[in-house]
Amino acid sequence: MNFFRGVMGGQPAGPQPSGAETIQKLCDRVASSTLLEDRRDAVRALKSLSKKYRLEVGTQAMNHLLQILQTDRSDSEIIGYALDTLFNIICNDEEEEQDESEDENPQKQVDDLGVQFTDKLIQEPENVTLLLTMLEEFDFHVRWPGVKLLTILLKNQCVQLQAIILVSPMGVSRLMDLLADSREVIRNDGLLLLQQLTKNNAAIQKIVAFENAFERLLDIITEEGSSDGGIVVEDCLILLLNLLRNNSSNQNFFKEGSYIQRMKPWFEVGDDNSGWSAQKVTNLHLMLQLVRVMVSPTNSPGATASCQKSMFQCGLLQQLCTILMATGVPADILTETINTVSEVIRGSQVNQDFFASVNAPSNPPRPAIVVLLMSMVNERQPFVLRCAVLYCFQCFLYRNQKGQGEIVATLLPSTIDANSISAGQLLCGGLFSADSLSNWCAAVALAHALQDNLTQKEQLLRVQLATSLGKPPVSLLQQCTNILSQGSKVQTRVGLLMLLCTWISNCPIAVTHFLHNQENVPFLTGQISENLGEDERLVQGLCALLLGICIYHNDNSLENYTKEKLKQLIEKRIGKENFVEKLSFITKHELYSRAAQKPQPVFPSPEQMLFDHEFTKLVKDLEGVITKAVHKSSEEEKKEEETKKTIEQHDSIVTQYKELIREQDSQLQELREQVSSMSSQKELMQSSLAQQLSQIQQHKDQYNLLKLKLGKDSQSQAGSQAGSQADGAQVNGLQTEELSQLREEVEELRRQQATLHSQLGEKDTLITTLRSGSSQEAGDATGGPDNTDMTQELEARRSQIQSQQAEISQLQTERTELLRRAEAKSSEAGVAGGSSEDSALLADLEGRLATQTSETDRLKAEVKGLTEGQAGMEQQLASATSTVAILQAEKAKLQGELQESKKEQDDLLMLLADQDQKIHSLKQKLKDLGEAVDDDDDLREQTDDDYDEEEDDEEKDD
Repeated sequence: MNFFRGVMGGQPAGPQPSGAETIQKLCDRVASSTLLEDRRDAVRALKSLSKKYRLEVGTQAMNHLLQILQTDRSDSEIIGYALDTLFNIICNDEEEEQDESEDENPQKQVDDLGVQFTDKLIQEPENVTLLLTMLEEFDFHVRWPGVKLLTILLKNQCVQLQAIILVSPMGVSRLMDLLADSREVIRNDGLLLLQQLTKNNAAIQKIVAFENAFERLLDIITEEGSSDGGIVVEDCLILLLNLLRNNSSNQNFFKEGSYIQRMKPWFEVGDDNSGWSAQKVTNLHLMLQLVRVMVSPTNSPGATASCQKSMFQCGLLQQLCTILMATGVPADILTETINTVSEVIRGSQVNQDFFASVNAPSNPPRPAIVVLLMSMVNERQPFVLRCAVLYCFQCFLYRNQKGQGEIVATLLPSTIDANSISAGQLLCGGLFSADSLSNWCAAVALAHALQDNLTQKEQLLRVQLATSLGKPPVSLLQQCTNILSQGSKVQTRVGLLMLLCTWISNCPIAVTHFLHNQENVPFLTGQISENLGEDERLVQGLCALLLGICIYHNDNSLENYTKEKLKQLIEKRIGKENFVEKLSFITKHELYSRAAQKPQPVFPSPEQMLFDHEFTKLVKDLEGVITKAVHKSSEEEKKEEETKKTIEQHDSIVTQYKELIREQDSQLQELREQVSSMSSQKELMQSSLAQQLSQIQQHKDQYNLLKLKLGKDSQSQAGSQAGSQADGAQVNGLQTEELSQLREEVEELRRQQATLHSQLGEKDTLITTLRSGSSQEAGDATGGPDNTDMTQELEARRSQIQSQQAEISQLQTERTELLRRAEAKSSEAGVAGGSSEDSALLADLEGRLATQTSETDRLKAEVKGLTEGQAGMEQQLASATSTVAILQAEKAKLQGELQESKKEQDDLLMLLADQDQKIHSLKQKLKDLGEAVDDDDDLREQTDDDYDEEEDDEEKDD
């Protein structure tokens, strides 16, 4: 312990050990001490020496410190010291290194030292995994140093460490947990760590995004005050940009998660916009960049269009336009807002229409487009702002024919309003102003109003300009060529040449108007043929391009300037090889390559602003075809024209045959559809008939069951009546009046029973008749073998029709071949005999064709007859179906009557039971009176005879 006191405390007497010796002793103490307190004191001493003796501590103590992280994880204090020490030896702290002499430790060696120690630590991936596990500790003195150490490791060796973390189990998830830490220091340093981790690594970016990073970052931005927040908001926005830039998967996830809607409150600005802090400007600048990342022209068109739609629907575009028209907004924020609005509306018709309707808060109100163009042609405005306005105007007209028409319409004589400033007036003013940058911007803007729009190119030919008093007006096209011939600045001439090339490209009428001026062609040939400086070579190349367009899109309406005469002029005055060389200089220019990379015009200085992105596409499309057009001779052109005519004739013939084939195919398809529909109808009728037959059979079975049940009920009722009559016959000795009354009642009951039996017999007869009729009609409706024969005959006719059509097609093919051979042979001499044979054969084929055609017509007529027969069968089936329905109704009626009969029989049984009781009571009274019942046997025999007769009648009815 005295040793540590000597290192940490006062200075003992005697010679002092050197720094390297002291570090060596401390490392030995860390490695050999058994007490945790001793190791902790040694690591604390190493931490205090790690900044002054960075090299010695790093080379001697790194392995011991890593061992401490593995063995002493239970003690958070020693772990914190070890992590701080590792951070000090790896971090390139410039302020600390300034104390060192410049000769010993130059900054480059310091940087290399940090990278070397980083390489040594990550040489074993287990060390990185060990550091990641340290982040699971909630203790502040462990977690915070671990975060700082991983951050500096990522700064020194980002790619290698990203690969290790990516394959480490739960590596990214542990780092994402830092954002949920309640301690702001750890959360903020965790943001810096994730910034380094997500740089240029799409796989890690996706994992971080799907770990709910968007939700957490947006919550932090809201908590910190959005654009008014501090450095934490800036860190969150930088991390969001890392996750979304050039990552289509994360962009789609951001859009689908409705996070675009949460960006709208960021851009809410008040009326008083003075005194913006530097941090607010930085935050809002990053927020605008985040919007641009989602709608960048480099993204896929579908994803960009979807984001543009969402931004319009949630009101984000409206909010950006409010900032655009607000006062007091800083210049760099205004410039970036213009660029952002440009990409939000680029190629989106709905957004472009909305932007066209935005008005500036002026008196009187002016369209936002007009206000922006005023800034573009004003040479006192900042260069970057003018470039942003030009980009906004280009994006407004991109694939927007409606907007192009509105801009060109402001130049036409019928729509010019002298009391207001229009976009067309501003463009013309900029086109002919003394400022070369205004000339170039106006020319490019006007060229975008004509891009891929033939109608507006022709409409712009009507524009007339008044140059001076007393002189007639000249066309806009002529005025452009006049300024071009006056030898203005290179930037102005380049802009005018780009406008003219875009104007007359793919517009023969504009080419004719251009060539109609006799001075234009000599001026172009003179410019191309001269040997000028480097700057003028670009103008010569553009002049060659303009002249080449006049050749390629020439309709030969002017005799003096046909395609052939212009090519002869090039060959005599310039030379074809020289012309092609001057033309190819355009694509070799450095600024051409820079402009072709992206649509936004970004130039370091106004002098380098020469090429437009859309114009580079036009040059790429036209350079090859113009070179071929110049090298072609008149004979080759004639051959090409003849070839085109031949191809057109051949195409017309092929088209005729295609139409014939389509017609035959349609007829064949109709016949097939008819056959298939008839087959399906037949199947439906057969299934329906089978179903009806099964229903009839079920009805028969139900009827038989009801009949058997009815017979049993009748027999039981007859037996009960006979028994009651036999008992009644025993009555004897009654008074004459009572006995006669009882006999009359019995006779009445017998008559009622006989009436019921007769009614039941009639119902049985009617049911039998209906059964026989329904069976016969069902048999008739089935059709039996007739239907099958008709179907087979129909199928045979159809197959015969198909074979006949195939044979007709073959005969037509042979006829065509023979006609071709006959035409070829008729031109040769001495082959009259062969021609006659072909003619005879052709006549024979035509006769066979006519025969087959008539046979086909006959078969079609038979098919029609079979179809009508099938319709008759369908009618018979419908009739049978109606008959079955009638039978079912009759059956239901009979069942109802049967139920009524049963009810009446039950009532009779009740009445007979009452009579039996009365008879028994009367007999008893007679016995009590002492009267003998002598006629009991006779009455019983009579009753038995009557019952036998009733049974015989029932058997006859059955």
